[in-house]
Amino acid sequence: MSEVLTKPSLDEAITAAAEAVNDFLGSVLPDSTGPERRLHQAMRYGTLGGGKRLRPFLVSESARLLGVDPRRALRASAAVELVHSYSLIHDDLPAMDDDDLRRGQPSCHVAFDEATAILAGDALLTLAFEVLADPETHADAAVRCDLVGGLSRAAGAVGMVGGQMIDLASENMISDAALISQLERMKTGALIAFSCEAGAIIAGASTEERERLREFGYELGLAFQIVDDLLDVEGDEAALGKTVGKDVAAGKATFVSALGADGARREALALIDRAVARLQPYGMAAEPLRAFCDYVLNRRS
Repeated sequence: MSEVLTKPSLDEAITAAAEAVNDFLGSVLPDSTGPERRLHQAMRYGTLGGGKRLRPFLVSESARLLGVDPRRALRASAAVELVHSYSLIHDDLPAMDDDDLRRGQPSCHVAFDEATAILAGDALLTLAFEVLADPETHADAAVRCDLVGGLSRAAGAVGMVGGQMIDLASENMISDAALISQLERMKTGALIAFSCEAGAIIAGASTEERERLREFGYELGLAFQIVDDLLDVEGDEAALGKTVGKDVAAGKATFVSALGADGARREALALIDRAVARLQPYGMAAEPLRAFCDYVLNRRS
């Protein structure tokens, strides 16, 4: 694991990426005074109300590895975060995970209402593709289309949304580790994998390089979700900013329910080891990503 990049240095890098994407999001999110204002307020509430912006950090770091213009990486980072924010708003709805708390604040449907929260999520999702399709993201339309296609797959029926369906369908069922791995690879891993591949897409990198970063992201994303499942069992609600114990109460299928806490921790460690091994070709340039792997494994919020 990482010994060269200190935790404060990693924290500073994550914070810098978060500040950059927050500034950009603030500029592209609508803020009208017209009759649609409530929708725009909900969009801003659900997007700008906190969050570590870990996916934008992964986009910016994968792009940096390959010498991508940071301005192009920033637009891809923002698109990923818009999709992530939409997913959180919809996940919290009573028809889904029924969570009243997000990032230490009332969930969007609590702060506004369910209909407004649904529309806010819809609008954030479509805004993400508007950002990617803009020529400022990349002069080459083929690259923009590749980004749009990649994010669409990561967010849709074969990615995040499909994983959410498996999650809902597997409640109160006995599920094995293989099904849970598929669920979490789709629900969480797909968007993280796209975040890691996005820099390679913008750079016009080889198929091999894109696959390497994408698989790094899948392994990292699966480990991230396993730690999230552990925190739902063992975490502190104040630190997490959301309700704990919801997965157990809802009978969710998780690695913790299938393997126990110790088994889940071992699986997360094995995934992180494989992810770190994929960074070997990049040498010291990948040190921030190695340090991020440590962060994922040891995070408490």
